[in-house]
Amino acid sequence: MTISMPQLVIVSPALRDANNGNWQTAHRWQRHLTGTYRVRIVRDWPDALAADDAVMIALHARRSAAAIALWSSVHPQHGLAVVLTGTDLYHDILTDSQARRSLALAQALIVLQERAPQALPEAVRDKARVIFQSTTERRTLAKSRRYLRAVMVGHLRDEKSPQTLFAAARLLADRPGIFIDHIGEPLDPALGEEARATMTSVASYRWFGGLPHETVRRHIQRAHLLIHASRMEGGAHVIMEAAASGTPVLASAVAGNIGMLGTDYAGYFPCDDAEALAALLLRCHEAVGAAGTDQAPGGNFLQQLGAQCRERARLFTPTRERAELRRLVDELLAGDPGGTH
Repeated sequence: MTISMPQLVIVSPALRDANNGNWQTAHRWQRHLTGTYRVRIVRDWPDALAADDAVMIALHARRSAAAIALWSSVHPQHGLAVVLTGTDLYHDILTDSQARRSLALAQALIVLQERAPQALPEAVRDKARVIFQSTTERRTLAKSRRYLRAVMVGHLRDEKSPQTLFAAARLLADRPGIFIDHIGEPLDPALGEEARATMTSVASYRWFGGLPHETVRRHIQRAHLLIHASRMEGGAHVIMEAAASGTPVLASAVAGNIGMLGTDYAGYFPCDDAEALAALLLRCHEAVGAAGTDQAPGGNFLQQLGAQCRERARLFTPTRERAELRRLVDELLAGDPGGTH
């Protein structure tokens, strides 16, 4: 007798054509779960296959609110997990009644970094399940000892604070040996113009616009450092990709970044503080020529950051993410998705 696999639906505001973080997460989770369950990804629910759905995983409390509400009405006894992004955690659930309703309707709230449960209302905090996203490991490349190359990856929009990078690049314009690459589409055209102006005035700053994902990963792999200056984060993919490539990170000290890198990480700077970022870049530059020694100013700072990132990279493996997802889905099917912090 053939036993039919349970059917799951993943609701994502973005599909393959967008090729953004939401789609990457939904598609990766579909791959992790396929084989044990039948899994499809939709933007809108219900669709023609909805009658057989046993579990829904919905990305975004606000943007998927309509699908979440309909699911709870049509399938009140079926499992429902809502995945919370940085926008959900640090903006929407504070201001939007539909987003807050999604929290109440879900049996489980999936968060992507370990600080996220603290941002949830106390009444729903026990539903939280931390599932770190994953990426493939890359070989750590040898880096030049003659200069420092840093890369920042993220579409140009206010939440990513590209202004902090522009200002830091200008502060370092007269410092030889520090090169800054910047990758991301100009979602805010005014920020694209500011990137172009920075390139004109700072020879060591280059803005590439958007690039294919594989090309981005190679940039991260070759850089001495990844800069991540965001004002708001749910659990940044590029931090995982840097850690899995042996590339240390300089990150703004916001909850989403601390939840990825840990409270004791040495590479934080205050959010929107270009002077502090520039100072860290100078410290890392001093450490480049001191690789393998304790003699030069900056000492082994880069090695310290690298060691801390390697330790955190253990959290970001596909094996770990797959196991956590399957455990959650099994609990949703059984009606017992107990949250963990």
